[in-house]
Amino acid sequence: MKRSLFTVSRQFRLSTFRDKSRLASAIALTLMFGAGSVYAQVETPEPETLNPVLELDALYVELSSETVYGQTAAALLAELEEKHYSRVLFDDQFSQKVFDAFIEGLDSSKLYFLQSDIDALGAHRNSLDDTLKSGSIDPAFDIYNLYYKRLLERLIYAINHVENSLDTVDFGIDESIEIDREEALYATTAAELDELWRQRVKNSALSLRLANLDITTIKERLSKRYRTQLSQVLKTNNRDIFQSYLTTVASTIDPHTSYFSPRESENFNMGLRLSLQGIGAQLTTEEEYTKVVELIKGGPAERGSDLQAGDRIIGIAQGVDGELKDVIGLRLDDVVDQIRGEKGTVVRLNVIPAEATGETEAHIVSITRDTVKLEDQSAKKEVIEVTYNDGTYKVGVIKLPTFYFDFEAASAGQPDFKSSTRDVKALLEELKAEGVDAVVMDLRDNGGGSLTEANDLVGLFIDTGNTVQIRYSGLRNGFVRAYGDGNPEITYDGPLGVLVNRASASASEIFAGAIQDYQRGIILGGQTFGKGTVQEIIPMEYGQVKLTRSKFYRISGASTQHRGVMPDIAFPDRYSAIEEMGESNLDGALPWDTVRPVEYDTYFPIKEVLPGLQTLHNERVATDPDFIYLANQIERTKVLRERTTLSLNEAMVRKERDDNRLEEFNNNNMRLFLKGLPVEEWKEPTEDELDPDADIAAVKEEEEADENKEEDPLLVESSYVLIDMAQLLGSPMTADVVGTGLNAASR
Repeated sequence: MKRSLFTVSRQFRLSTFRDKSRLASAIALTLMFGAGSVYAQVETPEPETLNPVLELDALYVELSSETVYGQTAAALLAELEEKHYSRVLFDDQFSQKVFDAFIEGLDSSKLYFLQSDIDALGAHRNSLDDTLKSGSIDPAFDIYNLYYKRLLERLIYAINHVENSLDTVDFGIDESIEIDREEALYATTAAELDELWRQRVKNSALSLRLANLDITTIKERLSKRYRTQLSQVLKTNNRDIFQSYLTTVASTIDPHTSYFSPRESENFNMGLRLSLQGIGAQLTTEEEYTKVVELIKGGPAERGSDLQAGDRIIGIAQGVDGELKDVIGLRLDDVVDQIRGEKGTVVRLNVIPAEATGETEAHIVSITRDTVKLEDQSAKKEVIEVTYNDGTYKVGVIKLPTFYFDFEAASAGQPDFKSSTRDVKALLEELKAEGVDAVVMDLRDNGGGSLTEANDLVGLFIDTGNTVQIRYSGLRNGFVRAYGDGNPEITYDGPLGVLVNRASASASEIFAGAIQDYQRGIILGGQTFGKGTVQEIIPMEYGQVKLTRSKFYRISGASTQHRGVMPDIAFPDRYSAIEEMGESNLDGALPWDTVRPVEYDTYFPIKEVLPGLQTLHNERVATDPDFIYLANQIERTKVLRERTTLSLNEAMVRKERDDNRLEEFNNNNMRLFLKGLPVEEWKEPTEDELDPDADIAAVKEEEEADENKEEDPLLVESSYVLIDMAQLLGSPMTADVVGTGLNAASR
C-alpha cells in the first residue's frame, strides 16, 4: 500500500506539539540546532540489566547542588545583563517566568506533580532572582527532588500495573484518554494520578494490541519499557539538574539564548565543525520519545532518505544483526551515545514515521555511519521541462540546503574553498549555457548559515546595493548598520523565483526578503520561520553561553523576526499543519519591529502584476490533482492534531485506523487517476507492516522510488508562475528557444 507524507492512522500521543520543551528525567542536550548531535565517534555502552527494586524508599536518593553551580549561575546573570541584545531585568517577574518554565519543562502534561506540591513549591516563585544573584541554585534542586520522587512513584505504579493487572484490562469498554493536558488542572490526590496512568498504560498496550500481539508479548514489552525508563531515571545526576535549570534561566530571556555546561559545550563545539562522524541527525526529547529534529544535509541519514525530520526513534541495534534495544524513555545523551560510532559501521533504528500516530507503523532504518563533509552540503542544480500554453520551457532549479562558507580554508588562502555563493554562481553559468528560460532558487528547509553568504548571493542577481540591516545591542537602543553588494556584475538577470517554506530561516529569510524588496524575483511557497536574531558564543569559566547579540532587518526596514517573509504567492506547506512551527510560537521570542529603510531601487514592477499572477495560479491549482491532494492532506492532519482525546476502545480504534488508511489510499489513487498515471491496487497490510519491530524499510524504499518518478508539483507550479510573470511584464519567454529572460524589461 502506497505511503504518503501525510498518512494518518491511530493518533498515539500523550501530549501535543502545543506542549513546550521538556526537561523531565531525560534532560535534553541543547546543541547547535536546539538538540542532540549524533556525530562523534563514541564507544556505545552496553545497557544495564534491568531489575530495580520497586520500593520508593530504596530507589529515591536526594540530589544536591555544588558550589561551582551557584558561582556559574551568578556569572551567567552577569553575562546576560551585560551582553544580551535586550535589556535584562532580574526581578520578581523574571523569577516567576523561570519558575513557571522550569515546572512546565518538568511536568507540562500535569502527570506527576499534585496541586499540593505546586502550592508548596510556590514559596520559590518570587525569589529565584535573588538566589541566583547570591550564587545559589538550591531552589532548583528542591523543585527537582520533589519531581524526582513523584516521577519514581509513577513509574513504580506503571510497572506494577503492567506486570500484575494488564491481563484484566477490558479493551471493549467505551472510554477515552485526554491527549492534550497542557491546560489541565493538577491532580489533587494520588488516586487521580493512578487513573491517569492507568489510561496511559492502556493506551500503550492498545497500540501494541493493534499490531496483533498477544497479551504476554505486550506485557513483556511494556514491562521492559517502563523498567528501562526507571533505570534511566535513576541515573539522573547533579549535573543534569544544573544544566537544565541554567538552560531554563537563559532561555527565559529568549528562546535562542542558552547555557552549556562543560560536557554540553564539548558536544556543541563538535556540532560547529564540518567534518564529523555519525549519521548526521539532530535529536531532541519529546515526552518518552527521541525525536529527529533535523537531518544534516549531505550526511548518511539524509542521503539514505529513510530517516526523516519528525521521526521518533524507539529502538536501536548495533550492526546488521545486533539485538534491537528499546530506547523509549531513555535519556537523550544515552540514545546519542548508542547511535554514534565508527565510520563504516551500521546502526539500525526502529522509528515511528513523523506522519504516523502509533507504533503500529514503526519500521527499521539501517544507516552506515560516515563523515559529514561540507562538500556534501553543496548547492545542486537540475533542469525540469514543463509544457505550458502549447510551449515547452526549460527551468533551472538550484537547491541550496544551507548558506555555507569554509572559513578555515579561505583564511589559509586555499583557492578552492567552499562557498555557497561561488557554487551557485558556477551553477547559474551552467544553467545559462544550457539555455534555461528561468531559474528557481529552492530554499525550502534551508535553516540559514553565513550572513556574508546570504549577502553575496543576493549580489548574483542585482548590480549593487544594500541587502540587509543589522541592529546591534549597545548604546541606548543600539546602532544599525547596512550591509550590501558592491560588485556591479550580475550573474543571472532572467526570470527568478525563490521557493521557501516554514522551515526556511535566518539567512534564507535575508535572501528572500532582499529579492522581494528589490522586486528582482517572486517569492513562492509558505511563510518563512521568522528567526531574525543573531547569536554569539561566549566562553565562561565553567562552560559557555550562547546569547542573542543583534537582529536582522530587511532593506525596507521590516524585521524578519517573528513574522518571517510572506510569499507573494502562497503554496500549500506541510508545515502549516504544525501550528507551533515558527519563531512566533516560541516562548519569549523577541518582538517584530522596524528600523529606517535604506535607499534602494526596484528592478521590475512585480507587485503590479501580482493580482494577475494570483488569478492564473488560482485557476491552475483549482483543478491540479497534486495541489488538491496536498491541501486535503494538510487539512486532514490539522483535524487530527486538533483532537483532544483518543478512544481506548479497540474496535473503534481499529475501525478508525482502517478507515483512515482506506481514505488515504483512495485519495492518492484519485490523484494518480486525474494525472493519467496507473492507480494502485489495494492490499491489506501484512503482519510485518503491523508489527512495530518488523523491518519494512525495503517496502518504504520501493514506495519512495515510485513516488520520486513524479515531478515535484511545487517546482512545476513555480515554473508556470515564472512563465506568466514574464508574459505579464511584457518580456515573454519564447517557447523552445533559449530564454531571453527579463533583460528587456524596463527598470
